[in-house]
Amino acid sequence: MSSPSMAKLKVAGTWAGVLEVEPENWTVLMLREEIAKRSNMGTESINLIFAGKVLKDCTSEEKNSLSQLGIKNNSKILACRVSVEEGKTLKNELLADDERNRRLARIKAAVTALSKRHADGALPIEDFDIELEDQSGKKVHFSETDRQAIMTGLMLHTSGKRFIRKQMFSDALEVLTMGEEAFSLCNPKSIELVDNIPILQIDMVWCYFMLQDIAWLSVAGLRLEKAREGLERAHGKDSSRFRLLQAGCSSELALYLRLELLEGVVAYHSGQFDKSRKFLTSAQAKFFQLQVPDEALSVVMSIGFGEQDAKRALRMSNQDVQSAVNFLVLEREKREQKREDDIRRRNEIKQQKRYGVTPLKKAVDLQKLTELVSIGFEKELAAEALRKNENGSQEALDDLTNPEANTELQRAIESRKRKRQQRATDATVEQLVSMGFERSRVIGAVQAGGSLEEVMHQLLTHPQADTTAAADDSSNAHDSSGNNNASTDLNANDNACAPDSTPTNPAVENLSPDTLGIDNSNEGPSAEQRDLEMEDEIADELTRGDALSDYNIDVTQEGDAINEYLALLDSGGGNGKASSSQLSH
Repeated sequence: MSSPSMAKLKVAGTWAGVLEVEPENWTVLMLREEIAKRSNMGTESINLIFAGKVLKDCTSEEKNSLSQLGIKNNSKILACRVSVEEGKTLKNELLADDERNRRLARIKAAVTALSKRHADGALPIEDFDIELEDQSGKKVHFSETDRQAIMTGLMLHTSGKRFIRKQMFSDALEVLTMGEEAFSLCNPKSIELVDNIPILQIDMVWCYFMLQDIAWLSVAGLRLEKAREGLERAHGKDSSRFRLLQAGCSSELALYLRLELLEGVVAYHSGQFDKSRKFLTSAQAKFFQLQVPDEALSVVMSIGFGEQDAKRALRMSNQDVQSAVNFLVLEREKREQKREDDIRRRNEIKQQKRYGVTPLKKAVDLQKLTELVSIGFEKELAAEALRKNENGSQEALDDLTNPEANTELQRAIESRKRKRQQRATDATVEQLVSMGFERSRVIGAVQAGGSLEEVMHQLLTHPQADTTAAADDSSNAHDSSGNNNASTDLNANDNACAPDSTPTNPAVENLSPDTLGIDNSNEGPSAEQRDLEMEDEIADELTRGDALSDYNIDVTQEGDAINEYLALLDSGGGNGKASSSQLSH
């Protein structure tokens, strides 16, 4: 009689018999090894099947026991023989699947982190801001909750489109579904005129189509209905509002072509052949309208524009050469303006990081800072007043004009400077120690002063005794001047001098934190654990797009699909004889 912790499994296949195991402690790998040993076969030569599913070996992150998989006393296990190569292939597929799931989880985590940091008005860790803009490039404002949800949805949508371009449609669907969930958290009234959500619906159905999966047919139809309704709300009847914003350009044609193609495909496989022909015929007319004449393309390219830009402009301008050129010139001006704005904003962020953050972790308001400076207050002092008072202009002004409060502001600035200098020194020492230099020698060389290159040169060329002597000299110098420094600090506060008069360590001043790649911003945003690689990938993808990226579709595949389905209709679909076994493309 077996103990309570044991269970008897009935095994059939490469080995038949009853196997006693401990379900709470045994894993799939242990079971596979035991059955393989009894079968006189290698572990990779068998598959274990339970309840109609192939059992997977646990990954390093998983500790699934047999009991957690539902395997208990009297469970039946089938052991099937596979070739070694087949076993390796299965293992590789499982590993690839695990890697795919990890990557998708990383994307979601990185997008969530980015949207959280950039939606609440806090000072960003990065040197850029993520802003929400409309199709004319103007910033749009939402509540903080909606802003974070929209940012999350847009970034996931962008990542999904990257997978679509790579023909990775299953991965694209996973990410687009995450994006749809994020958008669902928004107040419906806030986003009813936003066209990103209907475009995401179209992209999801395009993935179904490219995966040739008819199982999604009913869902595809519902998504396309939502997409058409959403586009009409956002663009107006017959795209009238959209074209007004785009100065008469037909930028939306390619998107509507894809929508009508997919509507035609869904109608065809639902047996609605007349409806299918109507959609497909309309899509075909748009396809012909989007074909770029060689002559027009040649003219636009001769002015100095690239082929892809020229094609895009002509497609969005009804093939009119002058309109296409005007469009390209305007786009070039927008890109240049955006580049200047980005540089300006990067400089502003760098400046804001130097001032630190408010008690609620917000950045110092530079516009209010400019106003205080314009009436005569020293910039760094005014910034500290705003920082302390959560950007309240009147409260900051009260502190600046109150002698006691003003003195406290200066002390806070001086304390922050000392902390910043100490962090820079400590980081420099740690960096040099990590290169293999002895810590005591590094400390002496840094205290002796000089640039990073000079310190390294001293460490490499001078004997240890010299470095130690330099450290002693530096230490003595600091000791002898310590009382003077304290007096200077006190006098500076009493006289309400600018905090820039505070004595500093020349060694720290020369060893620039920027040169060392160190973020020494004072009490700025915390550098929580981040997936920098994935965040950079997402941010880079965002910078590649523009307001019309969603409409810039190469419709070659759509054109082929339109012809294929019209041919199916002509060959019998209109009489109800067309096959609806699977989607095709």
